[in-house]
Amino acid sequence: MLEPGHGPMMQVEHTHTRCWVCVLSCLLLACLYVGSLYVWRSSLPRDHPGLIKRRCASVLLVSALSPAVVKAWMHWADVKALSSEHYRTQQVDASVWQLMGVRLEGLVPAAVLPLLLTVVFYLGPLVHSVIDNPDGFTLQSALNVQSWMLCVGDAVWLRNQVVAPVTEELVFRGAMLPMLVPCTGPTAAIFMAPLFFGVAHFHHIVEQRRLHKDSMSVILLVSGSQFLYTTVFGAFTSFIFMRTGHVVGPVLCHSFCNSQGLPDISSALQHPQRSALLFSYLMGLLLFLLLLFTLTDPFFYGAIPVCSLATPAALAC
Repeated sequence: MLEPGHGPMMQVEHTHTRCWVCVLSCLLLACLYVGSLYVWRSSLPRDHPGLIKRRCASVLLVSALSPAVVKAWMHWADVKALSSEHYRTQQVDASVWQLMGVRLEGLVPAAVLPLLLTVVFYLGPLVHSVIDNPDGFTLQSALNVQSWMLCVGDAVWLRNQVVAPVTEELVFRGAMLPMLVPCTGPTAAIFMAPLFFGVAHFHHIVEQRRLHKDSMSVILLVSGSQFLYTTVFGAFTSFIFMRTGHVVGPVLCHSFCNSQGLPDISSALQHPQRSALLFSYLMGLLLFLLLLFTLTDPFFYGAIPVCSLATPAALAC
């Protein structure tokens, strides 16, 4: 039992050590993920099917190893829930997979509701797409097996819609957020984890310089913009993860956003039906903000395992 006079000091020292282990573990995962893309030395462009397949294999391997990194972090950081009165320790009652958001409880709402929220945000672009191409999407085309088979056979589609969302969300949300929460708390972790995600996308600078497509100033401008929107998007999916305790929601939202791209507001401003489009963009944003906390209410998803790592247990989850 700790002596009363030394308890607080020992707790501060333990927390300080834990924070360093958290940050270093996240950096390790980010470096492993990005580094795995460059294991294969090649002069091929990033969209070449051969290079895509090799890179997909690399990031899938890193994702498969991410639970081991979280497990090692739990051991070295001595992760326990501390009692504020007597500084007693208690083991976290959740498996590594549950902490990473891979669990069955509340799975269906965790897959449907965050995706619905994201679709609401894209109301403007979706209306824009329907106006410009009214025959572009039908129920028949959505259920067309041959069309889906063509997509599955497309390496670029598989990377953008399946492999990237699954691996990035598992590593940058599922693995990193549980490691950050004991150090920063749930709210700060939501905004800190995306920084690793945003910085990880700077590796595109290396590829652009290698292919000599643009000047360095253009490359830096594009990379800076990419860092901004990937960080904002990362904060959104981190919020989804912390509110639902599932990784499936962030994966599906990520895949949907990759399919839609960034909303093209400049094109809407120049459209003949500008008023209707701007109204739909505005309504999408307002409905998104209105439903943000409602559709992510933990009531739908049961107990959130990652919240048990917060010290003390936080209601923000």
